[in-house]
Amino acid sequence: MAQPFLQMNNITKAFPGVKALDDVQLQVKKGEIHALLGENGAGKSTLMKILSGVHSPDGGQIVLDGEPALFSTTKEAEQAGIAIIYQELNLIPQMTVAENIFLGREPKTRLGLVDYTRMRQMAAKELASLQTDINPNDKIADIRVGKQQLVEIAKALSLHAKVLIMDEPTSALSDAEVQKLFAVIKSLREKGVAIIYITHKLDEIFAMADRVTVLRDGKYIKTVNVTDTDSASLINMMVGRDLEDLFPKIDVPIGEQVMSLQELSVKHPMREDRMLLENISFDLHQGEILGVAGLMGAGRTELLLSLFGAPPGKISKGSLTIKGQKADLQSPVQAIDKGLALVTEDRKTQGLFLQLSVKDNITISSLSKAVRNGFLSRKQETELVNRYMDKLAIKAPSLAMAVEKLSGGNQQKVILAKWLLTDPTILLLDDPTRGIDVGAKTEIYNLINQFVAEGMAIILVSSELPELLALSDRILVLNQGRMTALLDRKQATEQSIMSAATSA
Repeated sequence: MAQPFLQMNNITKAFPGVKALDDVQLQVKKGEIHALLGENGAGKSTLMKILSGVHSPDGGQIVLDGEPALFSTTKEAEQAGIAIIYQELNLIPQMTVAENIFLGREPKTRLGLVDYTRMRQMAAKELASLQTDINPNDKIADIRVGKQQLVEIAKALSLHAKVLIMDEPTSALSDAEVQKLFAVIKSLREKGVAIIYITHKLDEIFAMADRVTVLRDGKYIKTVNVTDTDSASLINMMVGRDLEDLFPKIDVPIGEQVMSLQELSVKHPMREDRMLLENISFDLHQGEILGVAGLMGAGRTELLLSLFGAPPGKISKGSLTIKGQKADLQSPVQAIDKGLALVTEDRKTQGLFLQLSVKDNITISSLSKAVRNGFLSRKQETELVNRYMDKLAIKAPSLAMAVEKLSGGNQQKVILAKWLLTDPTILLLDDPTRGIDVGAKTEIYNLINQFVAEGMAIILVSSELPELLALSDRILVLNQGRMTALLDRKQATEQSIMSAATSA
């Protein structure tokens, strides 16, 4: 057996109120794709932040290529050949793609100025290796989340790393983009790069990885060869129990119509000759989960934004009726007043105020409920928050903790709590389990079931077909902004959905 190129031995790390890592081990060889698996909060991200110089360990040792290593900054880690692609994107929106890829490492002219021409050429070369059409001159703010993820990957590849850490790199990619990324990863493996691959998608582990290390509650559980294990065993190691049903669904009586959409069309904000959405029609009923399927760029997010009165999805044609009354929603405030709530695709930039506390994030849209005699009652506010913390089983050491310090699953539940406080009757969910582990997903599914059982209606966008098939009562399929199918639960299959999503 080849000696490990990277060894992380007996790593411990504590933060105020929580022991994040307790005697954790990780050993990765050159030319190996090593999956790191565990629920949100298991310690994966903390371990990788120690390796990449963000945090210093409280105990333990890192050995890199036979030599002890300890990085006090990310720059030191990069110089040692360690690159990391974070799940939560770390890009500067107002800078170009090329500027983001080479930020802090810009090529210079003889006069010491930034050589923008060369930088664009170098960026184009890295992007070409990912077989993407992203323009190096585009601003990050002008491209979608999936392409932003590819920019992060190109940035890491440009470092020519010896150890490449990939934290949920496919969470915002289309199926075609995922396959291109897999080809890049395999070519890096052939070049001897040690790859640490963090994912919650078990099928990716079996498609790509050589070995997998499982963490649970900050502790090392086991390292196994992928060929010697299966999904059930990995899930059991992750959560400490068997998950017989990954996609729970309860039968709820379908009630009265709460929304009707007729021939909705939305113009492209930048191109007069193009529509984001065209002639979309459907009804939504109390207690119903209406799934929305489609490939990346099909218009799924734009549909939810248009229903919520938010750009770029402003309705240019068609009619919307909510509870029997015509609604012309020009802003999210109007949508909230009509009983709508939207859990956005990107919780980091659109769903949360990361530096604010858990309490502030939950009450920010409903502070009027805690007002007494014209003043904000902190006692009433805390009571409201505690009620929803209990209802959604949100795990946080304190209500005052910054929400950015919570796990992805708990962050998502904070967003749900925020919207539940507005008393919505229609809940719009845009990929609500993206980047969340299998155990936390099941908790979110149970909450969705609970919401419809209480009479809510839900429109659910998801990139995972098994999720849509398991939870939805009907599935609407979009293809390039057009509705190509509306399938009943009994009719819907992966084949029928994909056929409608790719039909000409």
